Amino acid sequence: MAGRIKVINEPGDLVSIFRAADTDIKRKLLIDLSTSWITLPNIQEKYGTEGKKALLYLDKIKMLESQWITGSNGPEKGYHTYYNNVQINIMGTMEELADIIYATNLPDSHLEKYENEIIEMMSGNEGVFMGEIAEKLGITQTFLRGIVKRSNILQIKGFKIEKVLDD
Repeated sequence: MAGRIKVINEPGDLVSIFRAADTDIKRKLLIDLSTSWITLPNIQEKYGTEGKKALLYLDKIKMLESQWITGSNGPEKGYHTYYNNVQINIMGTMEELADIIYATNLPDSHLEKYENEIIEMMSGNEGVFMGEIAEKLGITQTFLRGIVKRSNILQIKGFKIEKVLDD
């Protein structure tokens, strides 16, 4: 397999990378996914509910690839890390750095509060422009990007924030 490199050029993307392995279970799962193909039932058996949530988060931030593999119960979807390496190449202001560190370490209850406020601004599954949300919440766009990158239920599409739709 060719070596693929995940290049981080945007300060907000650091939140995703830091949160990808911020617990022991997430760290072990990420290591397992980087060395072999693993199915969801195997992940749930070995890592439980937190492992499944971690897998969904890694999929949301586009760190995984999937393919059908033959398991003991027939064909099952297997997961593996898409990238072999990460290269961080960013430059930003101290304000941006402070926003990214804060978004990365924000307590889950605060993240949920922001998620709920953002979802309330949406009508159905229609996205809302980032600038509009940042202005209404009184936060910077960098901090907003950090919140969305960390969220399991929100995603950035172009200049809008949308809900993550279940497959």
